[in-house]
Amino acid sequence: MTDFPGFPAATRAFLLDLRENNTRDWFAANKSRYEHVVKAPALAWVSAMGARLQSLDPDLVVDLRANGSGALMRAARDTRFSKDKSPYKTNIAMMWWHGSGKKMQHPGFGMQITPDGADLMTGMFHFAKPMLTAYRRAVADDELGAALQEAATAVEAAGYPLSGQHYKTVPRGFDKAHPRGEWLKFNALRCSIMGIGWDDVMSPAFIDICTDHFRRMAPILHWLARVQARYGGV
Repeated sequence: MTDFPGFPAATRAFLLDLRENNTRDWFAANKSRYEHVVKAPALAWVSAMGARLQSLDPDLVVDLRANGSGALMRAARDTRFSKDKSPYKTNIAMMWWHGSGKKMQHPGFGMQITPDGADLMTGMFHFAKPMLTAYRRAVADDELGAALQEAATAVEAAGYPLSGQHYKTVPRGFDKAHPRGEWLKFNALRCSIMGIGWDDVMSPAFIDICTDHFRRMAPILHWLARVQARYGGV
């Protein structure tokens, strides 16, 4: 018996239609369709994939709330500070995270499903100030700094590029010649794989494909969880 049968073709059809008809009136007229072919399979996926991911991290949160506070992100876009005033996201985004509290304050496994395929991410998109301080302390720490380099080497060798470098110089308070100076320029830390095709997304094998990718990317989540356990950052 499979964990998840794959997303239905109707999910992609809805996302493609929404991309062409991204208005409040169209969405309201298709709200029932959204509930059945997007929201329902997405929540089933959150549960099934979450159970798999808890084998990689038993403390991972699998939150089935669909109000934006749980694993599934809101369908509506926040357009207040964006030139793009399209009211709805044309992707399905979700996250499973390590640690109690708001999901974006913790390392996690994330993914989005778009009309073109699926993308997976592990880590943190952005360090708020407390986490940035904790991260820098960890990088400067001999034990955790060495562990970061080991995790990064393993993940990149497996084919998952790391990103998150933001600053041009080593921050004040740290030796400019620090052996891990490049890591001190990060304000986020994540690895990813992009463009898993819809043939896979619709397949019962999709959950195995994602589990394998997340397992290979997991060292980044585990390292960030160690940082928060030692230095806080929430």
